[in-house]
This record gives sequence, C-alpha cells and structure tokens, in this order.
Amino acid sequence: MNTRGKVTFVGAGPGAADLITLRGMKALNEADVVIYAGSLVNKELLQYAAGSTVYDSAFMTLEEVLEVMKKAVGAGQSVVRLHTGDQSIYGAVREQMDELDKLGIEYSSVPGVSAAFGAAASLDLEYTLPGISQSLIITRMEGRTKVPPKESIEKLASHHASMAVYLSSSLTKELSDSLIAGGYEADTPAAIVYKATWPDEKIMKCSVGTLHETAVKNGIKKTAIILVGDALNDSGFERSRLYAPDFSTEYRRAKE
Repeated sequence: MNTRGKVTFVGAGPGAADLITLRGMKALNEADVVIYAGSLVNKELLQYAAGSTVYDSAFMTLEEVLEVMKKAVGAGQSVVRLHTGDQSIYGAVREQMDELDKLGIEYSSVPGVSAAFGAAASLDLEYTLPGISQSLIITRMEGRTKVPPKESIEKLASHHASMAVYLSSSLTKELSDSLIAGGYEADTPAAIVYKATWPDEKIMKCSVGTLHETAVKNGIKKTAIILVGDALNDSGFERSRLYAPDFSTEYRRAKE
C-alpha cells in the first residue's frame, strides 16, 4: 500500500499498545508525520513510529491539524492521523475528510478496536445473548455536544438492549436517572470500565441504580466506558441454535 503523499486515518485501539491492527502498525512504521490524539491515545504506540515527526492534537485546532497535513502531503510525505479506539465512533474524522476533499488530498482509513469491545474482552462479555439481547446500542449522554431527541438515553433504554455508553463518565447521576426513566430497572446490571485494556484498567461492576455512587466512590470522571444490560449477568440466556445438534446448517446436518 503506497502511502506517500497521502493521509491515513488509523484507529489506535482501546489502549493496550498491542491491540492496534497489523495494518495500523505498518502505517505508523512508514509514516513521516504522525498526528495523534494525545489526551486519549496510549503514547506507547508511538514506538511504532520511530523517526516520524510527531504532533499532539490535544493542543491543536482542526485548522492547525489540517495545515500540518497540507504541508506534509505537499512535500510528498506520508501522514498518519492516529485516533483512539476506532475513529468511526466519536472520532470527529468526517470534518477532517471533508476539508481534505476540498484540498484534493487523498486519504484512507484503517479500523481499530473500539473501547466497547476492549471492555467486553476484559469482562469476558458477550453483548448478544439469545433470549436476553440481540442488539448493542452505542451511544452517549448529552453534554456540551447535543444528542438528537430521538436518540435520547430515555428512548434508547426502552429497547432493553445491551448498551455501551461513551463520553459520559462525568454524568453518571444523569445517566442513571435517564436509564431508569427509560425503562431499565434500578437493579439492571452495569459496569464502569476505566481505561479499558490499559495497564491501569479498573473494572467496577454495579447496577443502573448505583452507577453514580460507584463512580464517585472510585473517583471516575473521565476515560471510562459504561456498559448496561442484562447480558452482563451472563446467566438466563438460551443456547445458540447454530451449534444445537438438531439444527441443520450449510455445513452440518441435524442429528436425529
């Protein structure tokens, strides 16, 4: 893959330096310039970009990021824009891509492991248990960034699906109230996962009703994902039909 004179958006993964994809690591290896989200991305990932010029976007505006990209690409250099998790989820990448389109700068994307899946791995959790939930809702509480009214926590909670709530660890009281108002019982299982997959990861199991109490007790105000739903119980679910002896598939006939 020729990356000279172009921008590659790379998902860094949830935190652990070895959870970046091979393709993402290769892009970092070959990058002349790396612009990374320093407030969220594990700095250990920069070991894969030895020799690159590195910029921390935590201290930059969108215009400053674009100016670095423009100059580097104009000089025939390869640029990696390194985002936390997977950049398609709360990554603010579309606005960058739109500006690159205006500038006629080529770009491509490399997916990453998002925090919801890093946290699930840490909990040995399956979000989609037969008879419990067959959907995963990824959402956030409304804060300074507005949420469309049809996507409010109250409305989404009415589905009783598994939920992964991002960017809301400073709003746990409001989140708990909204989940209960939307239909979750107060004793519905929940978990707060601080810095999923990082060396200092912390998992706090609780309930919808004790979310705020748990967050306050553990000093959680940022860098955490909140998981909600009966799938966290890991019990009471039905066995998958795919592997049932009496279930035929393309590869296996049902046994009498």
